[in-house]
Amino acid sequence: MEKCSGTTKATSKKRNASSTEASLPDCKKLKSKDGGKTSSNKVQNKEKTKMEKVSSKKKHKFLGSTEVSQSSKHASKKKIQDGWLEVTKNDKGQLLFKDFPQFQPNMSPKEVLQAGSFGGTYFRPIYSSVTKQHCEDEWKELPEDWLKGLNVPTQVASSTYRDRVNTYKVKCGGSLEMWESSGWIVTQDPYGWFQWYCRFYQGRRTKDDERQIGRWAKCAGVKGRWRNNLITKVVRSGCGFDNPTVSPVVRQTLQHWGYRLTKEDYKEGAKRVKPK
Repeated sequence: MEKCSGTTKATSKKRNASSTEASLPDCKKLKSKDGGKTSSNKVQNKEKTKMEKVSSKKKHKFLGSTEVSQSSKHASKKKIQDGWLEVTKNDKGQLLFKDFPQFQPNMSPKEVLQAGSFGGTYFRPIYSSVTKQHCEDEWKELPEDWLKGLNVPTQVASSTYRDRVNTYKVKCGGSLEMWESSGWIVTQDPYGWFQWYCRFYQGRRTKDDERQIGRWAKCAGVKGRWRNNLITKVVRSGCGFDNPTVSPVVRQTLQHWGYRLTKEDYKEGAKRVKPK
């Protein structure tokens, strides 16, 4: 019994020592004579460099792609993240995309969502007659900070349209079925233009970009239909360019296309408005 007891104590001490050693940082266990540098740090630095090279290769490969993979949602999400580009604004508040300088919305996808848009329904569960599939939880591919402070079930993915969710408290826009029957929806973005915009903003590039940017230009660009419609109504109302009571439906529509009328754009556009 004495022997067993002694063995038990020795084993216990050995376990405690092993446990203590395991809890120590690697730099203490593997400390060398070279001023505190460790083999652990060398291994970590080597792995970090290796990962950076792999990440860089993936990023450049993706940004050069002109195709959209139709594989799993996870693969699509990963490609968007790998292809992330930092987007900045110029002194006019316009977003800058170096590869598409003609595309100049002044609201990012995050700003569109945070402002209150689509009656809270954009990323609702849908059945796409284009892909012949049910789609849901597409909002989960968005960066978390885009959704910060929002109630997803009522402000992002609701099946019930709520006017009060919108910035201007009005309803606007056609149905998904209408957009599909008009031929505006393609398989890679079954929800439509704003889904394309979210993915484009995050770095994805596809063959459909020119078409979608062209649609934006016809709606909210310098010669865009709804942008100039709003400018004309403001001029003839005698109100300020940012008066929300002047055509709130058009203002909400433009917001869904990533644009909000600015004083500078209003002054320039007002020059082209013909008197009644």
